[in-house]
Amino acid sequence: MTLFEARLVTAFVDGAGSSREDRVAHEEPLEIQVQGVSCAVVMRTPGHDEELALGFLATERVIESVADVVSVRHCTTAEDPESEGNVIRVVLRDGIDLPLERIRRNTYASSSCGLCGKATIEAALSHGPPLAGGLTVSAEAIYLLPDRLRAEQGAFTETGGLHAAALFDDGAVLSFVREDVGRHNAVDKVVGAALREGVPRNERGLFVSGRVSFEIVQKAAAFGVAIVAGISAPTSLAAKYGDALGVTVVGFVRGRSLNVYSRPERIR
Repeated sequence: MTLFEARLVTAFVDGAGSSREDRVAHEEPLEIQVQGVSCAVVMRTPGHDEELALGFLATERVIESVADVVSVRHCTTAEDPESEGNVIRVVLRDGIDLPLERIRRNTYASSSCGLCGKATIEAALSHGPPLAGGLTVSAEAIYLLPDRLRAEQGAFTETGGLHAAALFDDGAVLSFVREDVGRHNAVDKVVGAALREGVPRNERGLFVSGRVSFEIVQKAAAFGVAIVAGISAPTSLAAKYGDALGVTVVGFVRGRSLNVYSRPERIR
């Protein structure tokens, strides 16, 4: 599945227009069904959909490992041709609770703003104490991350319209680089990939290509990753609840500089 598609555009330079081919990021809806029930519809870049579904359920604290999942696969009997390839079904093992209303509420809150965000924050803070321990890393290692992530962003090079996320270790080695039109989807794909591979999450940090939002910090905390760093700014809630959730939030990683907004003890 390609991450972009060609489109004819009219380009204007100094007031003069001409037709040329451009490449735009591929975006389609994905419906995530769990136990036969529709839980969420996310706008995503097709590809790594199983990882996206697993990561979504992990960061919503529905599952803790792939042992909680019996199967995850695309629906092959969609009635509407437009839905083919855009519905994924997850079957959980017996005994796993599906908090349907909370998932639906949080999915709505993460795509909007205002009062509904309060529900997301309360839900994030209601799952035990803040993260302790976790990866520690030098500032020197973090300085390397932007260039290393950029080198892996093939679809962004073609379109300029995709976010990226990856896990990193204390040597600034990246793993599970994923691109998507949605920054949260890119994170969920990375989480899903790490979940499948059984990566020790307390030995990894999360690096993103743009700003660090509260939802990204919440997803990292839910998965057990204690450092979130990004090329751009964090939001006020990301910084504030980084402390509350035990997550080190790092922003403006550019050149040989960075800012640490919470839990600075993990950065050497």
